[in-house]
Amino acid sequence: MSDLTVDILPELEAYRLPDFDLGADFIYPNYAGRSILNIPSSVCQLLDVPGIGAQPLTPATLEPLGEGVRRVVLILMDALALHRLQRWVAEGEAPVWQKLEKDGLLTGLTSISPSTTAAAMTTLWSGRSPAEHGVLGYEMWLREYGVVANMIKHAPISFRSDSDSLQKAGFRAEQMHNFPLLGPHLREHGVKPYSFQHYSIVGSGLSRSFLHDVEVRAFGTPAEMWVSARQMLEEQLDERIYLWSYWGAVDGLSHIYGPDDERVRAEFAAFSAAFERNFLERLSPQARRDTVVILTADHGQITTRKDPHYELASHPDLARRLHINPTGENRLMYLFVRPGQVEAVCEYFEHKWPNQFTVFDPEYALESGLFGPGEAHPRARERLGDLIVAARGDAYLWWSTEENPLIGRHGGLHPEEMLVPFLAARLD
Repeated sequence: MSDLTVDILPELEAYRLPDFDLGADFIYPNYAGRSILNIPSSVCQLLDVPGIGAQPLTPATLEPLGEGVRRVVLILMDALALHRLQRWVAEGEAPVWQKLEKDGLLTGLTSISPSTTAAAMTTLWSGRSPAEHGVLGYEMWLREYGVVANMIKHAPISFRSDSDSLQKAGFRAEQMHNFPLLGPHLREHGVKPYSFQHYSIVGSGLSRSFLHDVEVRAFGTPAEMWVSARQMLEEQLDERIYLWSYWGAVDGLSHIYGPDDERVRAEFAAFSAAFERNFLERLSPQARRDTVVILTADHGQITTRKDPHYELASHPDLARRLHINPTGENRLMYLFVRPGQVEAVCEYFEHKWPNQFTVFDPEYALESGLFGPGEAHPRARERLGDLIVAARGDAYLWWSTEENPLIGRHGGLHPEEMLVPFLAARLD
């Protein structure tokens, strides 16, 4: 573990938002230079481009990478928690990252709130907080379209095997955001942005919402991606480039088997080996020059247990007090409460799940900065409902009519969900 990691972790764990404290067992987003919100402007700073959105990471984080950077390769490993990366590297699963850490740095960052992919990806391609961009969860009440939507598939949450059907209601992913995005911003300043994505998500609604003016390269396996990425860099030695690569298998396997399952560890090791063998070891000295590699994540995951007590179907007295099913995340949910039932709902959580959930006011959370700095999206408040409920420990609430398939979860404020790595090194 690097000295920087040792120094910064106590600060992250002890950080509190001003005027907002739900208890010491939560990790709060440190938006002032210690979170993934600060990565877009950090990429810009490395590439000598004006920042976008929030401020960059702290000088102590970026200074070891030096100046004169012309290419940044950012690897977004969905659901890679900081402590798992540290453990897997220490146990010899992916030695390539230990080698890169010795040449650079490894530190911890906080995710955002909610700690979930739809919100985090929008933040990472805009430098805007969830409060600003308004993507506040996997499931979100879109009052303007009269539907609770899946914010990755851009379809009503109840629609199975469906994508982009919100278009039938007039929704357009490409027009979702009315603020500057990273792709056009980089191009304006002479940097070519590329996004390497698996075939299954190329052209998805979520991707189209923020990948404006970004050249997308599809791939099927990590080996294919890293050979293609290496060849692309070798062919453009004189270009300034931002190469973003996204891999979602760690997240997918973690949801199904739990984030500490052997299959998750094996997937990370296989991806890392493909990166080392097909990219790092074969990259020419010319392509290495002025190139920085970054490994980070959108969020972590926590292991939960399947238990009917955490299913809304087992609690009809709670369900009848709600206008609609909860939205947001299973571990950070937004409740739309029937008139006169707010106190009863709060008492229900306290009685049925003592010390397992914390219920608080959305206005309080938004104004205190839980969802980030900046001017709030005009529809942010209505999307948060009447009450917010944050899970403690391994608690959650499952409200879908489908059988609960998940062991690994995220979205909340537990350290395993909120602490992610930022490993960076120059290759020259």
